[in-house]
Amino acid sequence: MSDTASLIAQCEDLDRKAVDHLDNELVKIRAGRANPAMLEGIRVDYYGSEVPLSQVSNINTPDARTLLIQPWEKKMIEPIEKAIQAANLGFNPSNNGDNIIILVPMLTEDRRKDLVKAAKAEGEQAKVSIRGARQKAMEGIKKLQKDGMPEDGAKSAEAEVDKVTGIWNKKVDALIEAKEKDILKV
Repeated sequence: MSDTASLIAQCEDLDRKAVDHLDNELVKIRAGRANPAMLEGIRVDYYGSEVPLSQVSNINTPDARTLLIQPWEKKMIEPIEKAIQAANLGFNPSNNGDNIIILVPMLTEDRRKDLVKAAKAEGEQAKVSIRGARQKAMEGIKKLQKDGMPEDGAKSAEAEVDKVTGIWNKKVDALIEAKEKDILKV
């Protein structure tokens, strides 16, 4: 593979990672429906060790407004409840002796607008990463040009990097637009 193809592949790989990261972050922004990913960052004290909630329980969504957490050990109910409350996600867990139930509250209009802003901020972070990858590739092309690469080759490589960057920026825009529609849907 030539040096320019390698630079373009690196740029595309970094862009893909930025979009994948954005996708993962958008899942954590709730859109009014219950989703097990809402509890992803919660860590529970399990015999003196901090472990992810998913390693001590099953997390299900029996309906659009309910999260059902089924601990593998009954004595884990209280530590799981405390961890959820300490995470300060705005949830009020309750238990029935066997499971922990979280009723996901309806989003207010102001909260929806705040979540849209948060989603757009995540999108902007992804675009910053994509621009950084583009800049790195362009610098690599300039270095290759100094080392004797023909100007025509450099121009076509720069055009290819711009094309790749544009494609990934459109993917970011599409993800943000879809998330915005999801959040604003009542």
